[in-house]
Amino acid sequence: MQMDGFKKKLQMQDEAQRRRWIFYKAELRRLELKVSYYPGCSLHATGKEYDQSMKAVSRALGIELKEVDDWSCCGASSAHNTNFDLSVALPARNLIAAQKDAMDVMVPCAACFNRFKTADHYIKTDKELKKRVENAVGAKYQGGISIRNPIDVIYNEIGIDTLASKVVNPLTGLKPVSYYGCLLLRPPEVCQFEDYENPFMLDKMMASIGADVKNWSYKTDCCGGSLAISKTKIVVDMCDKLMSGAREAGANCVVTACPLCMANLDMRPSRNLKLPIFYFTELISLALNLPGAKETFKSHIFDPQPLLRRVNLI
Repeated sequence: MQMDGFKKKLQMQDEAQRRRWIFYKAELRRLELKVSYYPGCSLHATGKEYDQSMKAVSRALGIELKEVDDWSCCGASSAHNTNFDLSVALPARNLIAAQKDAMDVMVPCAACFNRFKTADHYIKTDKELKKRVENAVGAKYQGGISIRNPIDVIYNEIGIDTLASKVVNPLTGLKPVSYYGCLLLRPPEVCQFEDYENPFMLDKMMASIGADVKNWSYKTDCCGGSLAISKTKIVVDMCDKLMSGAREAGANCVVTACPLCMANLDMRPSRNLKLPIFYFTELISLALNLPGAKETFKSHIFDPQPLLRRVNLI
């Protein structure tokens, strides 16, 4: 009996040591986390708030960003409607530039992320297309690097427990619904991101920083994307449907990770249905009380500051 008790004690010590080692390796990996960073056109223009808050949050969480050298437009929203080979070659050129750094490439824009994943998928499954693309770009596509969205990086590499531990300004009073849109998740066999029907990472991330996240049925519905230019009325109707759904769910704001969705939801809904729209990194920046966190809200089309003042967050 004493020997059995001694063995059990040793097993418990071994298990505790194993858990400490797992934790140590996870912390070491987090401290050494470095990724290639592809901002894309939107984050240098209409989505500059996303870029600013993304960089601030990355610094705070220990994610080192190495911007892809000589990056160019990936062709999202236009190239794949005009020329298939071009729609693959444009993102492939950036992936070839990123592969020189031999790190995962983090792509915040949902449209860019989708085009990167699509190009990688087609090149790996079509040898003739791969040759044509390499000839057009003038370089070999090696592959071997992971294409990741910051939701994935923060959730899986940093972890929501670590994120929660850094909160100094809990988002009490904010009641967001998480809006992924369609480009981050579909087609699922290409994007391979998370559950394409009921994704959860953004919900858990927002809850970890103090928000009262509301559940709704429109997480992955389309906002109309670039149809806003050619078929504005259709996009207004689609955005009105989303805002109505958010309000019915009890939300007082919407959080997204897509510059195109942000632009449409910020501008297109009917005035009586509008809600403040945030990039998820803006809210993390606010919860962590990072320098400049309150500045990005000033450039939103629909001003979110009255809501934030009402719940004493600014």
